[in-house]
This record gives sequence, structure tokens and C-alpha cells, in this order.
Amino acid sequence: MTLPLLDYSPTSSNQRVAGFEVPGDEQPKVYDLEQLHSQDEIKELIEAAYRQIFSEHQLLKSNRQPVLESQLKNRKISVKDFIRGLATSETFRERNYETNNNYRFVQMCVQRLLGRDVYSEREKIAWSIVLATKGLPGFIDDLLDSEEYARYFGNSIVPYQRRRILPQRSQGDVLFVRQTPRYGDMFRTQLEAMGYFRKQKDYIWEWQKPPFSQAYRILAIAVGGATAAFIVAFLILTMLEFIGIVNI
Repeated sequence: MTLPLLDYSPTSSNQRVAGFEVPGDEQPKVYDLEQLHSQDEIKELIEAAYRQIFSEHQLLKSNRQPVLESQLKNRKISVKDFIRGLATSETFRERNYETNNNYRFVQMCVQRLLGRDVYSEREKIAWSIVLATKGLPGFIDDLLDSEEYARYFGNSIVPYQRRRILPQRSQGDVLFVRQTPRYGDMFRTQLEAMGYFRKQKDYIWEWQKPPFSQAYRILAIAVGGATAAFIVAFLILTMLEFIGIVNI
């Protein structure tokens, strides 16, 4: 039986404050497919979607989803469906879901899909229960099919960080991509336990070892030394012949 979403209370965060400022360079650019007509504009929208879902740290060729991109360019699917495809892709699972615990992954997905930070630890717990009971696809579906997502982004707008700048403040909120990197201290600790981040002399994995073994390294040093000695001897004999001491 699927558990209902645990109740949590919204807080008075930036994204819940009405905005009256004049849009400028500091405001996020809104990419709305219904307002775009050229293929170049749609390509910009696609790039914005990758930045939003995978973050700027993961703009890799291997993250691209060419089938989804083609369908969106031909308007066979909506922007919402494109976002759903990115967030449920295998690369997103490998590089975000599998490198974090459920609480941290929930926070990242709320930031990237709903455009705001989680309200409280209770909201993290609530969505973590959904993730644990419905799995990644069900969790992403619930976020994208929520009333909040429909109100702010609908079917045609790429999610963005809402209400980052407030007129009465000298500085806005830090970008989510800087607040929440791809993985946290827990995953880094696991990598260290597996042998990553060690000094070069402490090679653990075969791929970490240099291409030449120690024997080849010693041989290379010996050959280099012999070559240098030969050159020095040749120069000395040449000088001695020049002054008439020896005759080569």
C-alpha cells in the first residue's frame, strides 16, 4: 500500500514572497517553449534544462538524451515530459541518486524541480518516504505532477530558482548549485575508504598505477645515466685530442 505524503508546513521563504521588482540581469531567465519559435531558441531551452537538472557540475556529453531532445525539438513532448525524462535517466540515477542518501537527494530534487529549498526537515522526511515506497520514477512523478509545479512551471517552462533576489536585500540567495554540490561528505568518506584520494605512492587500484613498473623505471634511469656518461667521455676525449695529448 502506498503511503500518503506526510503533512508539512510551508515557511515564509523567498519564493513565497510576491515580486514587484523590474526584471533585470540578476533575475533568472524564463524559458517557455510556447514563447519560442526558432530551433536556436529551443536549443537554448534544452541547454537550460540540462543545467537545471544535472547542474553546471555535470554538463557532460554522456548525460545527453538525444531521443528526448529530438522529440522536444519536434514538439512531440512537452518541457515537463523532457524534464521527467532527464530526472529519471540512468545517468541522473548514477550520478545523483546513488551518490547521496535519500534526505540529501530529496533536497536536491526539490531545489532543481520545484525551484526552491526544502521548508524543513519534516518535508525532507515526507518526500523521503515517497522515494522509499515509490522508487525514483514515482518520486519524480509526484514532484512534477504536484500542484506547486503546475502553478509555477506548467507544461512548457523549464524550472528555475524562484525568488532568488529580493529588492530590500543587498544580496540574494546563493545559487542552489553552490549550496548543494553533486555529493556530500558521506559519499566522499565512502570513496576514501575505497582507496580514492590517496597519495601516489599508495596505489590501490590497477588504474591508479603508472604505466611503467618499477623495473622499467630503474632500467630507464640506468640507460639515461649511461648515455650521459658516454657524452661526457666523448667530450673529454675530443678536448684531449685537440690539445695533442691523445690521438683518436
